[in-house]
Order: sequence, then structure tokens, then C-alpha cells
Amino acid sequence: MKFNLNISAKIKQYSLCVLTALVFSGGSFAQLSKKQSQSRPNIIVFMVDDMGWMDTSLPFGESVMPLNKRYHTPNMERLAREGMKFTNAYAQPVCTPTRVSMLTGMNSAHARITNWTSPAKNSPTDAGDNQFSSSEWNYNGLSPVAGIPHTIHATAFPQLLKDAGYFTVHIGKAHWGSSGTPGANPMNLGFIVNIAGHSAGHPQSYLSEDFYGNKPGKGSWQSVPDLQEYYGTGTFLTDALTKEAIKTIEKPINDKQPFYLNMAHYAIHDPIMADPRYHQKYVDAGLDPIEAKYASLIEGMDTSLGDIMDYLRSKKADKNTIVIFMSDNGGLSTVPPRGGPEHTQNLPLKAGKGSVNEGGIRVPMIVKWPSVTKPATIASQYVIIEDFFPTLLEMAKVIKYKTIQTIDGKSFMPILKNANFKDDSRSIIFHIPNKWTAVDGPGINYQSAIRKGDWKMVYDMRDRSKQLYNLKTDKGESNDVAAKNPEVVQSLSAALGKQLRQWKATMPLDKRTNITAPMPDEN
Repeated sequence: MKFNLNISAKIKQYSLCVLTALVFSGGSFAQLSKKQSQSRPNIIVFMVDDMGWMDTSLPFGESVMPLNKRYHTPNMERLAREGMKFTNAYAQPVCTPTRVSMLTGMNSAHARITNWTSPAKNSPTDAGDNQFSSSEWNYNGLSPVAGIPHTIHATAFPQLLKDAGYFTVHIGKAHWGSSGTPGANPMNLGFIVNIAGHSAGHPQSYLSEDFYGNKPGKGSWQSVPDLQEYYGTGTFLTDALTKEAIKTIEKPINDKQPFYLNMAHYAIHDPIMADPRYHQKYVDAGLDPIEAKYASLIEGMDTSLGDIMDYLRSKKADKNTIVIFMSDNGGLSTVPPRGGPEHTQNLPLKAGKGSVNEGGIRVPMIVKWPSVTKPATIASQYVIIEDFFPTLLEMAKVIKYKTIQTIDGKSFMPILKNANFKDDSRSIIFHIPNKWTAVDGPGINYQSAIRKGDWKMVYDMRDRSKQLYNLKTDKGESNDVAAKNPEVVQSLSAALGKQLRQWKATMPLDKRTNITAPMPDEN
């Protein structure tokens, strides 16, 4: 198999660093790695961009629903047969808050990264608004270095894995920090190899004929780096990233070194472009033209999952590799760029990306851990993206570690060992004191939400109103029962307000009064 020159250079650079460390440490690092490598599992987080809870032929609800029949994702079905499906997994409403929460274990309100970060440094991404001025959020993203303005200074878990002897790899979308800041480069966050990860949050093009956005005179912040060998080959971006991932993990597998792969696809983020391998079947099925392209992006992503699983099996590494499937937020439901009526693309869930309603935050999640998760099991306990930090480190047997930040996440290891594990006492929080898009929609712009047990409250900062839903009987959030349950509203308001204050969460400034919007318990 041809080895990518870019990868080779980075591996040589890493090897030199390790050799230097051995000179000064008397070989302790090598002894630790060799001693523990057999007992530590490989870990793959397969992160999809903008994939909704319903964007799959694998049902995450109680039964197959109409939208499930639109898509073809046999490898997600296969992963669920071999592992555990989570029906109540949550991300934040937009990408950077989710991705930073995963890397740091901090809730996005705590990290003060509550909107997507611009690839251009010092460029807040909030849309203009008549009522509110932007809050003082960390619009330059995550930084492993202190003193960078408008960033959260934190320890990323890949650095802790690397320090423990893992070969850490990032492939695809990063979007953790603005260009010109340390967090823009995954290698500053603990990754030994980085391919195609930089400050931008979507690709300029998925097509090799467009050089993935790198044609002379046509480049932009969104031009995908590092894939020159695929230019003009007809290799769709999703497939190119998959090939790079497989080539990269070959070395640690052969060396019997545990690896962590952050497989972060740009798919299925817009621009919604047809994956030519699958597009025609959806056109023939009569889908809306945009939705046919969208469905082809999903199937291409699913093929990537299958290719990686097949490769692990061919190398006899599948029995010692954990595979976690996740999306960074709910499916996009604004029109354009989606086809069909607005906010219908995630039904029965309400709204979509950018919203604190279920369509914007509830996402598909599957975990396969041979000998730990029982095949074909379903977990209904809710989990949230910051839980990945402590869980991944526990999986890797990295127990004693120090972080700059306080960790908000909670390990979901008990769920992996027992699908029936239940904890209704925990609260999970979503906080968007920003204007994500120019037009308001359900749960979009200046919204907070809290879930505890089956109860979920949504707080609208514009008019200070509150909605209450029982997700056990109303996952579509169609029946507001706040008026009938004032004591529940009061309790959740107090819990949300207390936690936001503890985190020193930002709130938008009212232009009329020059006072920040009140916390949910201050009405």
C-alpha cells in the first residue's frame, strides 16, 4: 500500500520527539507503551457533521418512520447490531460548541463557546439583531496556550492520550479555533498526525475536480488542505478522507501501538453536493433534487464507516477497537440549503440545527466495544457530548491526569456495561445566547434549555417565556405543559440559572436597556 508522504513526514517528526524524550527519561516512555499497549484498546470516534437523528435507515425511535425509509445506511445498521444504540444522545445545536465540548469535557456554556467560530481570527459570527448585542463569548475557540484573547484555555483529551502512549490521529474537519490561534492546528491539541483539519467548518467543494476548493485563484478559508494526491482523480472528499484514515492507522496497528482516530467527516455539511457513487438511485426514487444529493452524502458517509470496519477486521484489529458513531448537531432544517418545507427534515423531532429543540440537539450515537457492550442493545439513558472526555480516557485506562479546566462531563461507562442503567437526577444544559442565523425559528437564537429526567424546559431570552415538555410522551415538543406544571418550571428554572451563574455563562446585552438578558430564574 502506498504510504502518504505527508503522513510519513509527520510520523518521522513524532519519532524524533519520542527519541528525544527517551534520551532524557531513560526509556520509561517506551517501557510504559510496550507494557500497556496490549491491554489498551484502540478507539475511533466517527464524527459526522450536521447529521440528524432521522438521517438514517437505522431507526433511533421506537419504530421505522417515514424519513428512515428515505435513506440507506447499512453500515450504521451493522454497527448497531454489533454494539449499543443510544436513543437519547445529545450534542450542542451547532458545530464548534459540540466539538470543543468533546475535546475539553466542558459544557459549551462553561467554555463560553456558544456559536461556531470563524476561520478568520477575531471575527464573531453572530448575525446582527435589533434587540440584542452579542455577548462576550470565546469566538476564537479553544486554545492549549494561555493568554490568547477570546479563547478557552483548556487541556484537550488527545494530548492526555498521546502522553499515555497512544498514536493520535485526526482526519477531516477540526474547527476548534480560528486561524492564527494555536487551537486551529490539531497537532497543537495532542494529535500526532493531522490530515485536512484546520480552522474552517465546511468544505468549499467535495469534488476532486475542484481540488476540494484549492484551484488557483479560487481558494478560500474553506479550501480543504492536504489532499493533493487526489486532485482530478474523481475521488469524492468523503472517500479521500477514508483512504487517508486507513493508510494512517496501518502503522500503529502493525506496531501494536494503541491508536486514537478522530474520524471527523466534512459530510454532510453544506454545500450539499451529490456523491456520484449514490446520487442516481435517489433521483430515481423521486426525491426532491436537493434531498437526493443530501441522501447521497449520507450513504457515502455510511460507506466510509463500513470501509473502516472492514479494514479493522482484515487486520484482525476489530476485537480490540472501540468504534463510536456520533453527530455534532441535529440535521439542518432551514430552507435553503435543504429541500422541502422548512423545519420538517427531522420529524417527528422539532426544528433542526441551531435549535435547542430536539431536532437541533438529539443525534444518532452508537458504541461498539467488543467484550463490553452487548450486541444489538439499546440504551435510553440520556448522555451529552461533554461526557466523551471522561469516558474515552477511562476506556484508554488513563485514570490519573491533570487538566487546566474543570470537567463537566460524566463517564457513560456504566451504561456501556448495562444498557438499562438509569439516572433521572442528572441535568443536561444547552445555551445559545447568540444569533446563529439571521432568521428566528423554533428554538433558534437566544435560547437555553435544560433536561432532567423526562422533563425539558426551553427558555426564550427575547420575551423571557418558558416552555415545558415531557419527552417521554412528547418527543416532538408539540404540547407545552408549562401552565399545568408551574412547580416543575420553577425547579428547572432555578437549576438552569444556578448552573449558568456557576459557569459564568454569557448572556446577550439588550440594546434598549443596556442590561444583559435575565437568567431564567430572574423573571
